[in-house]
Order: sequence, then structure tokens, then C-alpha cells
Amino acid sequence: MKNRVLALGLAAAMVFGTLTGCALKTAETTPEAPTAEEKTEGEAEAKTEGDIGYDKVVIGLDDTFAPMGFRDENNELVGFDVELAKAVGEIIGVEVEFQPIEWAMKETELTNKNIDLIWNGYTITDARKEKVLFTQPYLKNRQIVLVPGDSDIETLADLKGKTVATQAQSSSEEAITANPEIKNTFGEYVTFGTYEECLLDMEAGRADAVVADEVLIRYYISQHEGTEYKVLDENFGEEEYGIGARKEDTALVEAINGALTEIKNNGTGKEISEKWFAEDILQ
Repeated sequence: MKNRVLALGLAAAMVFGTLTGCALKTAETTPEAPTAEEKTEGEAEAKTEGDIGYDKVVIGLDDTFAPMGFRDENNELVGFDVELAKAVGEIIGVEVEFQPIEWAMKETELTNKNIDLIWNGYTITDARKEKVLFTQPYLKNRQIVLVPGDSDIETLADLKGKTVATQAQSSSEEAITANPEIKNTFGEYVTFGTYEECLLDMEAGRADAVVADEVLIRYYISQHEGTEYKVLDENFGEEEYGIGARKEDTALVEAINGALTEIKNNGTGKEISEKWFAEDILQ
């Protein structure tokens, strides 16, 4: 009987010791629950990182599209969109890298994730909205017609029988295609990989007119003082520039929109705009 009582006592002691040890171990290894303030800060930090989803964005551009994005005499990428993108990158806290691409392949490059954004005088159109997610518009533009100063072309009707050039897969081409009653009167319609090639073709006397973005044409004229050019009063339509992202990158687009608004309000946009256009044209 005595032995039985002793055995029961030892068993109870072992159970008590085991439970006590577990309790001590749990108290030693379980971290303290975060305070409400710490929890809020941690959640905000995680949310910020998840909001954009990038620490670097690769921007696809046509590096011949002055003054939006092009190479200077030192072969450095410069231009209005280049500076604007850098300013946005600083605000949203991401590194910005520029990747020259074949403009006709821009949406494919985006879809294949070779680039993260299309940002280079990229016109917002219904057709493009089906492929990409656009930011808010930040600049207005028109598709205008440039001819030599001594040309007899004065109106869109005068393009009948003439050779007209523009960039392939551009908003200029879309604008021309949207006006078949004019396009069908052209003597010849040619497209090139860049607007620069179009303008060189006209300078060589092979094209009679070039249809291109107004921002490009106005800059081109300013860089060719002494050469006579004429811009028709009639044009192929007004439009707006935006930045294109993949459809799923809604958080990135929202962040860029916020940064564009901040740049507009804090004067940075005005400074960049006046540098390239001699006036504030940021929308």
C-alpha cells in the first residue's frame, strides 16, 4: 500500500513537472504580441511595398522621338518624358531604367515583360486601351502635317496624289487610317520605323508630306533654323499622352497618377516643361 501511494505521488510529481516545464518553455519562446501602434506601422510598411510591387521599373521608349526621349550629342538619353519619368521615380521610390525598343513592338515588349512601362509620347486610344492600362493623361497633342516651305500643299485635300509618310504602328498612322476619305486620295502612303526616317525622306524629296506628333514637329522645326517648313492649319485630330502599363499593374498606375499630380502641384512639372517647350504645357 505504501509503495502504491509512493508510486502515485511520483507520477503526480512528474505530470506537474512536465506541465510546469511546458508553461515555462512557452513563456520563454513565444514573442510578445505587438502593440496596436507597432502593428499599424508594420501593416503600413507591408502595404507600401505591396502597393507598387516594384523597386525598379524598365521604361520602353523610341530613342529618336525628340523632344520626348532621344539621344543627345553625347549619346545620352534625354528629353521631356525622360526627365518626367525620373521625377516620378523619385516620388514613388523606384529606380527608373530606360530601354530603347522598336516602337512597332511596344505592346508586345510590355506583354512579354521585357519592359514595365511604355512612356514616350504614347497616345491614349481605344484600341490601345484593350491591350494596356493607361495612367491619367499628362499632355495634349495633335497629329499635324508638315510640308516643305515651298510646297503647294495648303490643306488636307491637297494631299491628293502626293506621297505621305509617317511612322509605322504610331498614333499618326492610326489617325490617318481613321480618315480613309483622305488616306485613299494619297498617291503613295509610306511608313518607316521612326519619324526621323520620315523627315529625312521628305528632305530628300521623296515624300511630299509627313504626318507626325505636333510636339515632335515643333521641336524639329526649332532645331532646323534657316530651313523653311510649313505646318498645315488642318490636322488629323487632337489626342492625349499617357503612360502604358500591364493590365494587372493597377497599383503601379495609381502610384504614378499620384506622382504626376504632385509634380504638377509642386512646380517640378512646370520646370521640366519650360525647359523643353518654353512654356508649361503639362496637363
